[in-house]
Amino acid sequence: MMGFMTGEETRTTVSPSIPTTTPVRGSARDADPRTPPTRAWMTRLVIAGIVLTALNLRPAITSLGALLEEVRDGLGMSGSVAGLLTSVPPLCFAVFGVMAPRLARRFGPAAVVCGGMLAIGTGLVLRPFVGGTAGFLVASALALMGIAVSNVLMPVIVKRWFPDRVGTMTGLYSMALALGTAAAAAVTVPMTRALGGNWQSGLAVWAALAGAAVLPWIPLVRAKGTPLSAEPAPARGPAAAPTRASVPDRASVPDRASISASDPASASVSGAREASAPLRITRSRTAWALAVFFGLQATAAYITMGWMAQIFRDAGVPAGTAGLLLAVTMVMGVPLAFVIPRLATRLPHQGPIVVALGLCGFAGYAGLYLAPAGGAWAWALLLGIANCAFPLALTMVGMRARTGAGVVQLSAFAQSTGYLISIPGPLLVGVLYQHSGGWGLPIALMAGLMVPQIVVGVLAGRDRTVEDEAAR
Repeated sequence: MMGFMTGEETRTTVSPSIPTTTPVRGSARDADPRTPPTRAWMTRLVIAGIVLTALNLRPAITSLGALLEEVRDGLGMSGSVAGLLTSVPPLCFAVFGVMAPRLARRFGPAAVVCGGMLAIGTGLVLRPFVGGTAGFLVASALALMGIAVSNVLMPVIVKRWFPDRVGTMTGLYSMALALGTAAAAAVTVPMTRALGGNWQSGLAVWAALAGAAVLPWIPLVRAKGTPLSAEPAPARGPAAAPTRASVPDRASVPDRASISASDPASASVSGAREASAPLRITRSRTAWALAVFFGLQATAAYITMGWMAQIFRDAGVPAGTAGLLLAVTMVMGVPLAFVIPRLATRLPHQGPIVVALGLCGFAGYAGLYLAPAGGAWAWALLLGIANCAFPLALTMVGMRARTGAGVVQLSAFAQSTGYLISIPGPLLVGVLYQHSGGWGLPIALMAGLMVPQIVVGVLAGRDRTVEDEAAR
């Protein structure tokens, strides 16, 4: 099986065509799964799969946000029930996301993501037509289950297949995610009108995009012995040779290649020990800080995706324009999701980026409170910048762990715990909106949550690794 590089150290494996007693050179060329010509087509499929998968990770949510008023009227939902509906995504991400590492070990990340795309497509086709609020919630949960496992495994796939380009590929993935989010917000309302004004058709049509995302993963599922295949049982002893290790896009971090080259036996033993030893992730303060940061940015994101269009509509903005404003907020992530991860990987501390994004959030919420319609486009831009805390959080997941096991565990822990933290936010906004009769209190809540988000983001941005903290 081809090895994969993660962080500073690499899980060391060997190709099935090479006996375990034959040493493997620890060079980047040998360790990079993209080097052999026979793997070039697989790299193209992985890139296509990452992009198409990312495009599907938010339309199930933002298409609903654009048509929330029509769905509420059609299903007879109150504001509180609608708030519950907007809390379903983080709930599903927390519950199902924690299953992703175990599923990936058994079936391989490619198979799990492929199944996730099938679940998204099935859920999106069913939910508008099952009838009733309960059926709508269940079908939504099926789609969100597929999103949840894919959410967790995307950083893992990037780290395994592109270990030396984590910042670049995370930017590409985040850019595609933002594009899919914005597209669903922008075109759902006009597309619904083009389909006869039926909100059911306007929601169900997004299943076609999920169907397209299944295709590149099928040959990757069938391929054996790749970094995206199911993991074999860990080798006992130093049977595998070491490979070069480096932190992606971080020239400031020492490379351990010279250590592996000078003492391959000790490097192999160390890699095997770190790969097999369980990581006590809950002992790491950085892991907790990153999980809380992830949760608070997710709270802001799902409140924005679920309620911002309605805030503008209640301020007198037409439904189509409100959808475009939400799209502007989401589309800001397209260029910034490419820039921010690359910038973050070149900084020893990501705290300044966290602070800058938080200040944009404060300004956007203040404008939304004082003049929601008058400066709508400016507030949409500012909140779009603030929402780019998501690609920053994903990038920090890859930077705060040195080993393959560390990346998988940190990704699952940060996302599952973070989404649990984010569950009450959208629901509380719906309750406050219904009982206060306006948006003053909900917007004040959103602005207030930016304070702890900045604090924990600065803590998570420190140049530390969860392996070092968990070993103390």
